[in-house]
Amino acid sequence: MTRPPHSATPDPTGSQDGPPARSRKRVVRRRILITAGSLLGLGALTGGAYGVTFAMVYRDRKLSNVGELDFRNRVAIPRLLEPEKDKRGRRHFTLKARTGTSSLVPGKKTPTWGINGPFLGPTLRARRGDTVSVAFSNALPETTTLHWHGMHLPAEFDGGPHQAVAPGAEWRPTWRLDQPAATLWYHPHPHGQTADHVTRGIAGLFLIEDEHSESSGLPHTYGVDDVPLILQDRAFHDDGSLSLRGVSFMEELAGAGSLGVLGDNIFVNGTPNPHLQVTTRLVRLRVLNGSNARVYNLGLTDGRSFHLVAQESGLLPAPLPVRRLQLAPAERAEIVVPFEPGEKVVLRSFPPDLGVGFPNGRLDGGEDTFDLIQFRAAEKLRGSGELPAKLSGAPEPVAAPDSAKRRSFELSGIQINGRSMDMNRIDQVAPARAVELWDVQGIDGLPHSFHVHGTSFSVVSYGGRPTPERLRGLKDTVYLRPQETVRLAVPVPEYVDPATPYMFHCHMLKHEDQGMMGQFTVVKPGTERSAPRRVPGGHH
Repeated sequence: MTRPPHSATPDPTGSQDGPPARSRKRVVRRRILITAGSLLGLGALTGGAYGVTFAMVYRDRKLSNVGELDFRNRVAIPRLLEPEKDKRGRRHFTLKARTGTSSLVPGKKTPTWGINGPFLGPTLRARRGDTVSVAFSNALPETTTLHWHGMHLPAEFDGGPHQAVAPGAEWRPTWRLDQPAATLWYHPHPHGQTADHVTRGIAGLFLIEDEHSESSGLPHTYGVDDVPLILQDRAFHDDGSLSLRGVSFMEELAGAGSLGVLGDNIFVNGTPNPHLQVTTRLVRLRVLNGSNARVYNLGLTDGRSFHLVAQESGLLPAPLPVRRLQLAPAERAEIVVPFEPGEKVVLRSFPPDLGVGFPNGRLDGGEDTFDLIQFRAAEKLRGSGELPAKLSGAPEPVAAPDSAKRRSFELSGIQINGRSMDMNRIDQVAPARAVELWDVQGIDGLPHSFHVHGTSFSVVSYGGRPTPERLRGLKDTVYLRPQETVRLAVPVPEYVDPATPYMFHCHMLKHEDQGMMGQFTVVKPGTERSAPRRVPGGHH
């Protein structure tokens, strides 16, 4: 499973080199002849040919690129969009989903999708209190949506599966930003096709600032000492096109692929084999796990500590020193890393703690190790290298009253609470502005990542234990270890709309697409019993 470092020079046109994509031939006759004898006993015990297939697949699913990268490509920094206010006091963003081609595999062109470009999208930035207006046009060959992940806004502007935008059509949501400073993101959310659309390349960050973040003392110059890192894995076919399944039929038969695509090529901001030129003693990294299914366990290869300063939905009260930070799909974290002049260090994903045993621990990526990006510090660095001891403006944890309504959510197979997603069915009805307690558990032995639209929650307890420090900030997505209940204090959104639902779902995108998603509406308190349980007008 290793490959030699790629030695090609960078493309002067701006395309980027990386190590060759792992083609991993699905059936290699020579390998079978060599290994069949040693596996014959195991095959006889576990079902003959199936046992041989499983043993080969299991052996090959422990993935690593350590020692294979030379980090030759300067990491791309997504373009920052920060429009001036118009005459109506709105910040207006123009976004267009389009097709293109990208240099992701050396020597080949990969068909991709992007926003305002061929792959990924720009970073949007606005301030709390701003009114945001977006003109989103769809030049893709398929109907899509654009979901504002982590945003507090009316359900009709959420960009979920009910806000579908047909090819050639345009969608114009408008809303007022009214939440603490945070690193949010946007991605497609079409019913049953989210994984494919994200894999093809539609994703980007949306940064909200406020007076506290602007005076926090944290690094804040975008692209210099305040740098986005969108982590994504991809699998490819031999011709350089993206694999939307990630596994062969035989690998799937052996149990691989249950979470979706776990690619063995890693990209940061769409860049393979990347490095970042560091020019300051402290660098703030806004890290997004933008992968479909992979869990990353982040750490620096020299073992140094760094500081967690924000979760998905806001700053922490004080920087938290850590040496490892695990992020499930859709989770974000802001970390600050110290550097010394002239040094080089690599951000690595160590084997994550998925909480699953044999064989899923390996098949689901729990034994994988990937180097992500190299940091190259200049010989002279600016700044003092001192972090503030406290961060003002950190949002308070969500506190549920003793009388809080309790809801339970069990994730299993392709269902939540025994039901697969139905676009016409409203699963839960909640009163506006209430704070509820949600107990969420995966009961099928698989990893899950639970996300709630339109709000941010606090983790009250994790597996029956007090919340770990690294999960004590406001969040909108949380990893579920199999069989462990996570209790959430969930503020119901303030925007009343009994006809248009928000979503709750697993953010392992294959699970979401297969049906592990439900819908809730927000109604005027006291009207829960009379509220509709069907989406008026049916599917739309």
